Amino acid sequence: MTISVVVVDDEEVVRSGLRMILGAAPDLEVVAATSGAGAVDAVREHRPDVVLLDIRMPDVDGLTVLARLRSLDEPPAIAMLTTFDADEYVMTALREGAAGFLLKDTDPEDMANLVRTLASGGVVLSPAAYRTMWRTLDDDR
Repeated sequence: MTISVVVVDDEEVVRSGLRMILGAAPDLEVVAATSGAGAVDAVREHRPDVVLLDIRMPDVDGLTVLARLRSLDEPPAIAMLTTFDADEYVMTALREGAAGFLLKDTDPEDMANLVRTLASGGVVLSPAAYRTMWRTLDDDR
């Protein structure tokens, strides 16, 4: 079985890099790579198993795209991507239904495994995102 992925990022180099990294795995296929403005259409057209979604984009905010994707009849698993290791959006994204929060500098082999985890219904968090989530939960007590 092949796991289909849509990559949403405002930077072409990131989209190309993720397409190359994930495409090297025999069971993963990037079916579309687009900026935020094209995300919903790409997901509707390709019906991917997983979406990797940049959280900070100039054309449309990643949290806005997340909400639009989550409102679809059968939304894919969505992991937020960021270059920041302690992003202030971690808890918001998770509360809004993201199944993960990953750093763009994640090891390529790990990225493929994390996509597999997302496709199987798992939740994935970078260590920094986990620490941010834990601090926030601890503060809420």
